[in-house]
Amino acid sequence: MTLSVIIVNYNVQYFLEQCLQSVFAAAEGIETEVWVVDNNSVDGSVAMVREKFPQVHLIANHDNTGFAKANNQALKECTGKYCLLLNPDTVVERDCFRQCIDFMESHSDCGGLGVKMINGEGVYLKESKRGFPSPKTSFFKISGLIKLFPHHKTIAAYYMGHLDNDEVNEIDVLPGAFLMISHEALDKVGLLDESFFMYGEDIDFSWRIKLAGYKNYYLPTTRIIHYKGESTKKGSMNYVYTFYNAMVIFTKKYFSGGNAALYILLIKMAIWARASLSFIRRILGKIAVPLLDFGAAYGGFLLIKNLWATYWADNINYYPPEYTHLILPLYVLILMLGSWLYGGYEKPVNLRRIVQGMGIGALLLLVFYSLLDETHRYSRAVTLLGSLWTILSTLGIRGLLSLLKVQGYELRNRRQPSLLLLGGKEETTRVSDMIGSIGITPSFVGMVSVRNDEEDKYFIGNARQLSELIHYYKTDEVVFCAKDIPAQDIISLMSQLQTTGVVYKIVPEESDFMVGSNAINNSEDLYAIDLNTIGTSLNRRNKRMFDIGCSLLLILLSPVLFWPQRHKQRFFPHCFSVLIGKRSWVGYATCNADDTQHPLPSIRKGIFSPCDMLPGNKHLDVQRLNIRYAKDYKVGTDMLIVWRNIMNI
Repeated sequence: MTLSVIIVNYNVQYFLEQCLQSVFAAAEGIETEVWVVDNNSVDGSVAMVREKFPQVHLIANHDNTGFAKANNQALKECTGKYCLLLNPDTVVERDCFRQCIDFMESHSDCGGLGVKMINGEGVYLKESKRGFPSPKTSFFKISGLIKLFPHHKTIAAYYMGHLDNDEVNEIDVLPGAFLMISHEALDKVGLLDESFFMYGEDIDFSWRIKLAGYKNYYLPTTRIIHYKGESTKKGSMNYVYTFYNAMVIFTKKYFSGGNAALYILLIKMAIWARASLSFIRRILGKIAVPLLDFGAAYGGFLLIKNLWATYWADNINYYPPEYTHLILPLYVLILMLGSWLYGGYEKPVNLRRIVQGMGIGALLLLVFYSLLDETHRYSRAVTLLGSLWTILSTLGIRGLLSLLKVQGYELRNRRQPSLLLLGGKEETTRVSDMIGSIGITPSFVGMVSVRNDEEDKYFIGNARQLSELIHYYKTDEVVFCAKDIPAQDIISLMSQLQTTGVVYKIVPEESDFMVGSNAINNSEDLYAIDLNTIGTSLNRRNKRMFDIGCSLLLILLSPVLFWPQRHKQRFFPHCFSVLIGKRSWVGYATCNADDTQHPLPSIRKGIFSPCDMLPGNKHLDVQRLNIRYAKDYKVGTDMLIVWRNIMNI
């Protein structure tokens, strides 16, 4: 066996599929085995690999064992002369493996090899070549001096900035996203250190390769796309702790004396600084927009109240203080709560949900108003006008945030982008139809031929004219059809056009999804035929609100509903267990099938299940009912199931 490719996957099904397609394309003519170690994904990754890539050696773990341990599981079994540790959020060029193997064959001192990496926007990734994180180099990075002197041999040593990005060079640290090692070196170096759960194991591994007498090389003549999924998590407390703790482990392992103590102190200071900044940033990120909404809405209510009191009652002090300081803020909070329940604070922003949620909130305010006695009915007009102002001010704030290009609040072209599809006639037609089926309505779709000499009215131009076409048609997104375009051509075009500001997406062959940019954790950059899954935060919230509301209603109606129950002893225990969140009114039905084939989002154990939609039917496909319930969830389904089983509470 010449090459063993090992991919550790965790909940990135679409990227994994695209990665595997590029791997098998690059492996043509090379005796290759491919291993996928899945760390208990719940997104269908395991089922996808089994269905579409049966030739893959699949290890499906039942928990998340971490990057190092998962790689070691395959490294213990693989037989290739060369082993490649590859991230699932990558795309490799067709000649990548051949170039790497040829290089290692011709350089007997090469123990490990990395390649040139670009992100999903065509931008070079500095971590393609790195130096060892000594206390000095780490200080220059943490302090930010590395940004001021990006090519200085000493100050920029963390990214070896003094070395040309396009020249072959010996480096210190190989990137974990693409790390090729000879089996000969692996036998001397040993497996990855499992004390590193994630991050740092590539530094440790690279260090041990050099300690074993080999050299690590950077090969820029071949490239990969690395979407860098972890980049969107770098503001999280978990990332900060995991990353810097890995540095502490590394320091204790290889440094000693005063340098080690100083380095560890520096790292711990960085942990506290980054963690504090991350915490503040996350809190502000969560409350800033709601605070803006509340301030604008409450200010509007006050203005309307004062104007109404002045011109209708001829007395600006007509309303009592409690109305101003208690009732009006409560009105605003109820309107905002309605918006929140309808997903008005979800990203990407959805104006329709805001209007619907606040509309329901306004209706509830009017109903509540009508139930009050005369002494507490302050003003229906202020309630109506204030509610209208709250809706308009909230929409206005979203418009302002969109103009300021705040991420998640973009309104222009979010669902009507201008697209260029690059590929053959058959594949671009398929992709165009797929985009329509997903529900995206582009403002413009242009087909671009991959052949520079092709003349067909179906195409508006060819790949050589892509830059001009982007500017002429004011293009937002360029979609590459991987069936018709080799990965190296896609990477080359992305690198050439990185300054155009467009978003790039790739559609793998025979797939019903496309991914692009740094889209691994950004649903806006992932187009897929998807349904209203129960795993979304909005549906989880709505399901929980239904459980609470239904439990309270059943308890309230218990004098009527309790006596006809078939199992009276279960009525109140069930109501209270759902109310406190221990169970849900509807959960999955018990199924004897293999859950790894169709993993479902986790939810609370239910009193009832989708099977109770048709009570008494003994010939139900339980697994299919569970999948259908999870993939297209509606609160109305829970209502119907509870209603049909109202006497079996």
